[in-house]
Amino acid sequence: MVEALGVAVVGFGWMGRVHTQAYARVRHHYPHLALRPELVTVAEEVPGRAEEAAAQFGFASTTRDWREVAADPRVHAVSITAPNFLHREIAVAMAGAGKHIWVEKPVGLSAADARAVADAVAEAGVQGAVGFNYRNAPAVETARDLIAAGEIGSVTHARIRLFSDYAAHPEGALTWRYERERGGSGVLGDLASHGADLARFLLGDIASLTADTAVFLPERARPAAATAGHARATGGELGPVENEDYVNCLLRFASGARGVLEACRVSVGEQNNYGFEVHGTRGAVFWDFRRMNELGVSRGTEYQDQPVGTVYVGPGHGEFAAFQPGAANAMGYDDLKVVEAHRFLRSIAEGTPYGATLADAVHSAAVLEAMTRSAQSGTWVSPETSG
Repeated sequence: MVEALGVAVVGFGWMGRVHTQAYARVRHHYPHLALRPELVTVAEEVPGRAEEAAAQFGFASTTRDWREVAADPRVHAVSITAPNFLHREIAVAMAGAGKHIWVEKPVGLSAADARAVADAVAEAGVQGAVGFNYRNAPAVETARDLIAAGEIGSVTHARIRLFSDYAAHPEGALTWRYERERGGSGVLGDLASHGADLARFLLGDIASLTADTAVFLPERARPAAATAGHARATGGELGPVENEDYVNCLLRFASGARGVLEACRVSVGEQNNYGFEVHGTRGAVFWDFRRMNELGVSRGTEYQDQPVGTVYVGPGHGEFAAFQPGAANAMGYDDLKVVEAHRFLRSIAEGTPYGATLADAVHSAAVLEAMTRSAQSGTWVSPETSG
């Protein structure tokens, strides 16, 4: 028998919409899931936005105060898709109220925030999931399997890139994303958090790193009204951009492998250019998010002039079979969030974590803080993943 599970979404910008759509679709793709998510309530402080969400998606109720969600006995699981500075307060309160949480990365503004949320989830005995969606791509999971099986030999070095143009326009509004107090560490939290997670997911713990950061667009105009996404503003009062547009980082893994992680939010000509190349003593794997369902693989015994082949992922790779019947049929970004929703709900049903957890969020946040410390000191530093 399928059990109904009351869910809520806190924060209804673009990512709140993506979570809601994932809940609506999850049983279409995973019909044997033991839980059926029911959209109970949506919380959004911007006037009218929650009501629009309810009208479109069928939430039973709306509120402008997320605290009402914490007190609502109909709600058993909560998606937290509010701005970064609210993650810790909301997540700790929801866990304390006995609700399972699916929180978007980077889980607050600091490693301390991520640890506080992880501790609250552990103390309450609820499940906690984190929005590291790129690890859910079947090609990425296949790459991990190939690496773990030694198909490319011992990993020697890797490169992880996350280049985007979402903040490249000089008229981009000075929203919370560009403020240290509310947005945190700029492109580190936005994009490099994914890079840190992918690095550890594929290659294991990062032992030490050295980083450099920069702000390339130091001023932006303040918006005149509430914004969503990456809105533009003209004519408003100029204010300072307080956090990073760019980071590059050299990595040393516990395995002895070396790596490079680079991320930028103002890369003109780059639209979601995310991916990695991992090289080993006998081969390599290559992945580009823009060709999400393809994996470049080089393996064999030729070494010099060894060819690279393209694997089109299919039903035998990761979660592909839940979406498409045969190889080379495309999956998309929103499908990765459906995978995430499934793993979150399965975790609740079985009482065992599946997918990215708050421990993964703590590790990623510790790497980001190490980047910040290194950029300030100009030295190699080690991530502090405990304490």
